[in-house]
Amino acid sequence: MGSESAAAFKSKCVNNHSCSSSCATTDSSGQPQPQVLHQQPDSSGQPQEPHQQPDSSGQPVVTKPSWIKVRSSSYEVERFWTTMEIIKKHGIGTVCEDALCPNLGECWKDGVATFLIMGSICSRNCSFCNIPCGTPRALDPSEPTRVAMAIRELELKYVVITSVTRDDLPDGGAAHFAEMVQGVRDISPETKIEVLTSDFGGATDAIATMVKSNPDVFAHNIEIVKRLHHAVKRAPSNYNTSLKLLKYMKELSPGIVSKSGLIVGVGETKDDVIETLNDLYEAGVDIVTIGQYLSPPASCLPVARYLHVEEFQDLCEIALGIGIKNVVSGPLVRSSYKANESYSSICSLKR
Repeated sequence: MGSESAAAFKSKCVNNHSCSSSCATTDSSGQPQPQVLHQQPDSSGQPQEPHQQPDSSGQPVVTKPSWIKVRSSSYEVERFWTTMEIIKKHGIGTVCEDALCPNLGECWKDGVATFLIMGSICSRNCSFCNIPCGTPRALDPSEPTRVAMAIRELELKYVVITSVTRDDLPDGGAAHFAEMVQGVRDISPETKIEVLTSDFGGATDAIATMVKSNPDVFAHNIEIVKRLHHAVKRAPSNYNTSLKLLKYMKELSPGIVSKSGLIVGVGETKDDVIETLNDLYEAGVDIVTIGQYLSPPASCLPVARYLHVEEFQDLCEIALGIGIKNVVSGPLVRSSYKANESYSSICSLKR
């Protein structure tokens, strides 16, 4: 951390429902050992073991702990329904709805939304995702204008534009993405734009198209630790392809703000997470989000374990110690959570 004070160090860690903790083990030689992320004790000093109950098939299911809950105060009813009405009027989709995001109310209240473009059917079938897989429809050339008009009408300060993966398109949808960025710039020039893209199959020309579109933040989620990546995300998704995308965008534009997200609770160890955080740092990633995996209704991947809030604080501090500039870590964190604040934090570091 160099000369940075402990207070300044901790101030960079933004997380919901979290508090400070540390957790590490070494062998007799002082070398770090692989370690499963252990549950922290509750106020009585007893470990908060996951409670299991059988599902309809009789299989045990890990039930959600008390800290996995959405605060009703995060919703501003009038803003919520106004946002919903405008989105439906323009015929566009949001990840906030489709991915069952627990922070929907809070983000919409703060003037931030995540739009899902290029349809609602994904060409890939990741085991943890709520978005359906199948044959996507043809692109709608009116979509960039409709999304931009909705953003202007909603007076959004910050928007995240993401998409289903489109392996059926020669450029993975990069040109359509770029048109979307330009459309928002033309109609709502004050809005900050974050693009959250697929890996484009590693195609460098598609990555270059995205960099040239000049978004304020270029994000691509690594999502799963290296050891479990192939089994959870499934081919053709590839851990190294994701890292190469993140590195290449920085090679093309060293000043671009880059971002990636990681979900935990799928069976990883603490060392697995640290390995991925180091890989993201080496790829030049500026912002990292870490959140709990919550199994959607259609998913075939169960939650392996719910991490305690203090464990997210621990991972946050580890990531910052590695050198990642901004970290958002907490049980309900999703990749777009506190996106505006993270971007502003990076901008202040550059000044």
